[in-house]
Amino acid sequence: MAEAYHYPPDLFELLVEALARLNRSKKGVVLFLRSAGVDAVDLAEVDQIVRTDPHSISKFEIARNVLDRVNARGDSGIRPRREIIKRVEEFEDFSSCWPEDQMKARGLVAAIREARNRKDSFTRMQQERDAERAKNLERQQSERASAAETRVKLEAIAARLSALFAMDDAPQRRGKLLEGVLNDLFRAFGIHVEEDFRRRDPDTGVVVEQIDGVIELDGNLYLVEMKWLGEPAGMGEFMPHLGRVFLRGDARGILISSNGFTEPVVRECAAALTQKTLMLCSLHEIVMLLHRQDDLVAFLKTKVRAAVIDKNPHHQILS
Repeated sequence: MAEAYHYPPDLFELLVEALARLNRSKKGVVLFLRSAGVDAVDLAEVDQIVRTDPHSISKFEIARNVLDRVNARGDSGIRPRREIIKRVEEFEDFSSCWPEDQMKARGLVAAIREARNRKDSFTRMQQERDAERAKNLERQQSERASAAETRVKLEAIAARLSALFAMDDAPQRRGKLLEGVLNDLFRAFGIHVEEDFRRRDPDTGVVVEQIDGVIELDGNLYLVEMKWLGEPAGMGEFMPHLGRVFLRGDARGILISSNGFTEPVVRECAAALTQKTLMLCSLHEIVMLLHRQDDLVAFLKTKVRAAVIDKNPHHQILS
C-alpha cells in the first residue's frame, strides 16, 4: 500500500466540496472523475444512480462515494488520486461554476493547493527520514558484517601464530611464517602492507637489502622488522634495522621481537627518537591483542604517541 499517496482527512473533505462546486451538474462530477482516470468499477454505482434516479443523490455524495473508493485502493489508485488533485489545482475557468459557488470554488482550489504542498513537504521529510534510517541500518549491518569477518580472520591468525610456538626445531621456517602471520594481521585491519621488500643492485640484480615488511599508517611509512629469537633482541638485531630507517628520509621503524629487547636496545632506540619515530613491540603484546581481539590500528597509534610525546619507544600494551 502506498500510504504516502492517500488523501488525508482534511484534503479529502476539501476535494469533496471542491468537486461539487466546480461542476454545475451531477453528470459533470462523474465526467470529471472519469476523465481523471477513475476506474469504471469505482464509478459504476453513482453512474447508475445519476442515470436512473438523479434526485436521490447530491453532487457532494457522488464525490464522497467515488473518492472513498479511490482512496481505499492501493497502488492501482495512485494515478487517479494524483490526477484528481492535478485537475482541481489547474482549474481556472470559474465562470463555468454556479455564480454563488465561484468564490467558494476559488477558495477551495487555493486551500487544496496549500494542503497538498503541506502533505508533499511532510512526505518529503518522511522519505528523507526513511532514507536516512535505511542508510544507517545498512551502515550498521555492514559494520556488523565487517566486524564478524574481522573476528574470523583474527581467530585464524591467532591459531597460526600459536602453531609457531611448537616449531623450535625449524627456526628459519618459523621466522618466515611469522612474517606472513603479522603481515596478514596488518591487512585484517586495512593497513596497506608491502611484504618481504627487497632492494636490488640495478646493475647486477643482486639483493643488497631486504626488509620484512613496509606498512602505511596515517600517511607515514614504517619499515617493519620481525625477529623470533631465543633471547631478547640485542644491538646486533637492532642496529641494521635502525640503519635502514635512517637511510630513508621520512621513514619510521617498528621492530617486533618474540623475546623482548635488551636494555641497550631500549636506550639506543630512545636516543634515536630525536631524529626518527621508532617503536619496539614484543610478540607477547601481539598475542594479547589477538586474545582481546582489540583494534590493531588503535594499538599502533598508542605506541606511536608514546614514542613521540613521551619519548618511550618501548611502551608495552598488555591489557
